[in-house]
Amino acid sequence: MTKNKNILIVTECFFPEEFKINDIALLWKDKGFNVDVLTLNPTYPFGKVFPGYKNSFFRKDKYQDIDVYRLRAVTGYKSSLVKKIFKYINFMIFGSVAAIFIGRKYDYVFGFNTSSLTNMIPAVLIRKLYKKPTMFWVQDVWPDSVYAYGFKKTKFISVLLDAFVRFMYQNIDKIALSSKGFEVKLLPYVKKGMSFHYLPNWADDLDNDLQSKDLGGGNEKVHFTFAGNVGQVQNLENVIYAFSSMEETYQQKTQLNIIGDGSKLEDLMEIAENRSNIVFHGQKQREQMSSYYKASDFLIISLADHPIFSVTVPSKLQTYIAAKKPILAFINGDVADIVRDHNLGLCVNPSKIHDISMIFRRCVDMSKTERDKFVSNNDSLLNTIFNKEKTINKLLNILLSSEIK
Repeated sequence: MTKNKNILIVTECFFPEEFKINDIALLWKDKGFNVDVLTLNPTYPFGKVFPGYKNSFFRKDKYQDIDVYRLRAVTGYKSSLVKKIFKYINFMIFGSVAAIFIGRKYDYVFGFNTSSLTNMIPAVLIRKLYKKPTMFWVQDVWPDSVYAYGFKKTKFISVLLDAFVRFMYQNIDKIALSSKGFEVKLLPYVKKGMSFHYLPNWADDLDNDLQSKDLGGGNEKVHFTFAGNVGQVQNLENVIYAFSSMEETYQQKTQLNIIGDGSKLEDLMEIAENRSNIVFHGQKQREQMSSYYKASDFLIISLADHPIFSVTVPSKLQTYIAAKKPILAFINGDVADIVRDHNLGLCVNPSKIHDISMIFRRCVDMSKTERDKFVSNNDSLLNTIFNKEKTINKLLNILLSSEIK
């Protein structure tokens, strides 16, 4: 394997924000590659700049011997759709300017495409200007996700977005997908003959030696836990309505824990205002999460009933598998198929509040023996399909095989 090559990672989010790209950058650096990162000043998920960072227009800092080029970030987007749109435009513009100045020296460009496809424009610009092989690892699919977040699909917007998405994907050399279902969504936009590489996310590293967290409400209760972004598409309104609709005898035996922060947090807290057995724990550090998972009986993964989410596999699924707890999948499509095929837990349509409520009841009545069956396949999945080192190595090999055509 060729070493000492220069790799630029283009990503909206990077350390101290908690994303898989942090692990990728470190492992590639440890293999002898010169890895740099082009990103924003850290603000996710709170919408404000992290302590210890200044929101300057351009600055260079270090993360474990990795050069990190940071650009000014838009803040306050947590509760403002307008600011969220400007957040994406911001990186598109300032990232492109930075790419013009720093892009020439790299041998390869790797785009970590977590959300808005506009964030990958700096990567495509480097490829166009300097003929550098470029690869995306796709975590979200445009234009479908744009409509899923509430933008109306008019003819004008559809034509505009389709043209933009086609331009982006026809100007890269390799594509890796975090979900198999993304392939059918991207086929109309890619170059003829483009091959897709399925490389799913892996589980977060969990410290299983941590003691169980006291979640409140008493250990004798059945604890259901959702952890992650508390946003518009997580469908937590339906989860709360379903949980609250259980009979009082079930309410007394259960507690719903919501761990995380996001744009819908305040709305959800209002919905659950009079429910003492629905507890919002706030945002927690990733290294603390093992103690919360350990104290839980069932872990919830939930997304709204939109076509794009039926082919999306959030990375929390793999982390839940690593936590070795039964999974409740209130989601359609690929995630539900994985949970069913590997007997990891129970699935239900996210739009059917009554059915979600019945799942909660079933879990309360479930024996420990039945629960244990749901975690019997976890280790084999983590060692094969959802293995961190294998996935990162494959991403690197695909990137190094990229060439301009």
